[in-house]
Amino acid sequence: MLCLCFLFVILHAVSSEENLPSHAPNIVLILTDDQDKILGGMTPMVKVKELLQNEGTTFTNMFTPTPLCCPSRSSILTGRYSHNHNTVNNSISGNCASLSWQNSAEKETFAVFAHNAKYKTYFAGKYLNKYGKKEAGGPSHVPPGWNDWFGLVGNSKYYNFTVSDNGAVVKHGDAYHSDYLTDLLTYRSVKNIHKHRENHVDQPFLMMISTPAPHGPWNAAPQYEEKFLNLSAPRDGSFNKDGKNKHWLLRQAKNPMAEDSINYLDNAFRKRWQTLLSVDDLVAKVVTALNDTGQLDNTYIIYTSDNGYHLGQFSLPIDKRQLYEFDLRIPFIVRGPGVSKNVTRVEPIVNIDIAPTISDIANGGEGKFPASMDGVSLLPLFNSDKKPKWRTDFLVEYHGEGSNNPRPECTEMDAGVSHCFPDCVCEDAFNNTYSCVRTLDTLNKVDLMYCEFTDSETFVELYNHTTDPHQLNNIRSTVDPQVLGKMNQRLIALGDCSGTTCRSSLPPKLTL
Repeated sequence: MLCLCFLFVILHAVSSEENLPSHAPNIVLILTDDQDKILGGMTPMVKVKELLQNEGTTFTNMFTPTPLCCPSRSSILTGRYSHNHNTVNNSISGNCASLSWQNSAEKETFAVFAHNAKYKTYFAGKYLNKYGKKEAGGPSHVPPGWNDWFGLVGNSKYYNFTVSDNGAVVKHGDAYHSDYLTDLLTYRSVKNIHKHRENHVDQPFLMMISTPAPHGPWNAAPQYEEKFLNLSAPRDGSFNKDGKNKHWLLRQAKNPMAEDSINYLDNAFRKRWQTLLSVDDLVAKVVTALNDTGQLDNTYIIYTSDNGYHLGQFSLPIDKRQLYEFDLRIPFIVRGPGVSKNVTRVEPIVNIDIAPTISDIANGGEGKFPASMDGVSLLPLFNSDKKPKWRTDFLVEYHGEGSNNPRPECTEMDAGVSHCFPDCVCEDAFNNTYSCVRTLDTLNKVDLMYCEFTDSETFVELYNHTTDPHQLNNIRSTVDPQVLGKMNQRLIALGDCSGTTCRSSLPPKLTL
């Protein structure tokens, strides 16, 4: 009798999982920090490949429109270009998590839209670089739209950090089993998946998991500290090349790089991969939890990063912020209901498309999302049989972040530069301010990058990626002036666009 009762319980549990009430799809967005695509940043992600790439669609031409954490994340949340959400860099004065942001764009994120569509919403991890700081209102502020909030105060850390747990301040130390942030995000997310299944079975959920990896300070979990010790950063393409025909910030980099700079970036390369192994584990455990609770087949899982990265390209030791492919290209993978499996798509997509996509899913998948969003829904691309008409260009823009007090050991540097690394090579400056048109028309085989800098030089850079994939040769002085004129006019149009006009305006026809 005991055995029969036990068998009945098992069968009843299985039956319950198989007959879950139908509702709108769940959505899980996994966002990494500074994970590149160009330099092999996806190579360590064996579980991501097995569980997401093989079971979903990989987009090979995914870009950030602003290659820096806070403005890029603001674009992800709002679906807007930087000039429309007004977050331009990682500072409070640059509108990163500022009170102005909270009173404007933060009220119109995809979380708010999903919450209004009756989704239960969960957030865990890094939000915006200045979130929770005193000048941003402190950690008691819980951004609108989130039912369950576990937000890191400030920038990425792995140990010795503070989080806002639904507005309550919680401090963590340096013990791996109780404090390692990537694992805490895993435990929190898995727990919420199970709790949601138990308590909100008739309600869809949106979950955003935002990891610190592979951002510095690159503290790997103990079990991964000995991995990849024999590897070095890639030496091909633009590695250790000079920037002689580029903006002055690139020209100031020391070439060839000093040995200590190369050792520094090689060490960073290895440690970045080490930290990513815990993210790989996170993905596997999230997928397992969804499967164990019978929710996997009705859940979209989106995997991406906020920006790319460089390690020695054009002799810049480490960072992002630049207009080149290594800083702009990011991974993007999706699996879920109706998503084609083990395929790739080449259409150019931008992180401003994430918010419209999530909003579209939450609204029934009929192409509806807030008109304030500059991006488009990616749902039409999730089925490989569909070949919708698609954009052929988009905007890239960045407002430089400088300092009036250069590092004291860098006496030769002028005030205004910032983020100076080994050998006083500086990665940013107040006038590292640029806007670009990135054209990628696969049908007509046009693959260009046109950029204008706001500085005393009014410097212009133009690259033909078809013949120069590593952007070694600036062809601004040799190309037909009519091409420059057309690109300039297109840049003006995109730089002024908002909502519908970002999606509807047509680019000029270009031939080189």
